[in-house]
Amino acid sequence: MTQPPSRRINARLPPDVARKVAYLEKRTNKTATEIVLESIERYYAAVAEGGPGAAAEILAHTGFVGSAEGATELSRTYKAELARSLGHKT
Repeated sequence: MTQPPSRRINARLPPDVARKVAYLEKRTNKTATEIVLESIERYYAAVAEGGPGAAAEILAHTGFVGSAEGATELSRTYKAELARSLGHKT
């Protein structure tokens, strides 16, 4: 079975990103192609594969975690609180 031909990507990089690529080339002794390929693989793994804790990391990063206030013991007493709350609605 033959591999499909590789795809060439031409991208314009802002000066600060171009400096980072140049730094990585010198620091790792890798080509720009190798750096881009490895970066895409890592980014793909983070986005597509997620993995355990990915959702929690995203929520923490966006500031969602810890943004609400409530009873500190609610994780242990939520069933009783829910029953009490529903009891007021009927």
